[in-house]
Amino acid sequence: MKNDNLKVAGKILKSRLIVGTGKYKSFPETAKAIKASGAEMVTVAVRRVNILDKKKPILTDFLDPKKIIYLPNTAGCFNSDEALRTLRLAREMGGWKLVKLEVLGDRKTLYPNMIETIKSTKILAKEGFKVMVYCTDDPLLAKKLEENGAAAIMPLASPIGSGLGIQNKINISLIIKQSKVPVIIDAGIGTASDASIAMELGCDGVLVNSAIAKAKQPVLMAQAFKDAVKSGRNSYLAGRMKKNFFASPSSPSKGLI
Repeated sequence: MKNDNLKVAGKILKSRLIVGTGKYKSFPETAKAIKASGAEMVTVAVRRVNILDKKKPILTDFLDPKKIIYLPNTAGCFNSDEALRTLRLAREMGGWKLVKLEVLGDRKTLYPNMIETIKSTKILAKEGFKVMVYCTDDPLLAKKLEENGAAAIMPLASPIGSGLGIQNKINISLIIKQSKVPVIIDAGIGTASDASIAMELGCDGVLVNSAIAKAKQPVLMAQAFKDAVKSGRNSYLAGRMKKNFFASPSSPSKGLI
């Protein structure tokens, strides 16, 4: 499908895989894995990953922001004020207006605080940001985010870094069916088959960090995710067969000898 691109916040991406830049052993490993993944967009935790201090190892020396889209995020923020301050700083430092918002509820589950998230989304949208939003898999709250200006809905598959995969396919499917903006699975993906499942459900994309960075061979796992996302997308576009409760012979029943 040559023209089957991901369109989000005015950006057109050939790859539907978005990759994080945290948890790798080094920036060289980060760069190799992202190259293998084929991703054209990477998330960058503004509070944790060095993108400005040239006196220290800096991500931009390994990933050229002119060749790959940086998506600053608010990882580690636990209230609206922290998240807003972080993204406003990112805009001032690097001119970034396309951002990923996550406002966490507690340090144990890292679930989104949806009250603060919706509040922040509304403010950022009014300030001209294009906000891709990490959220719970609640269809009602996902719709509320869209109504408040979210450029993309990013429901969790399961807790951040858990590797448990998609725990609630029904809710994810409901969010996909109701949304007029891209739906991108974020958090909890553990292996390449999880990404295929997300794409077969009809998700517009998948964001992966820990599953690649924490693999025994991150570069090989990145390649696996690249293939899995493409395979899952093609499976979705092809249209799966109808499910039946009873057997159906695979050979024709007419014309038997």
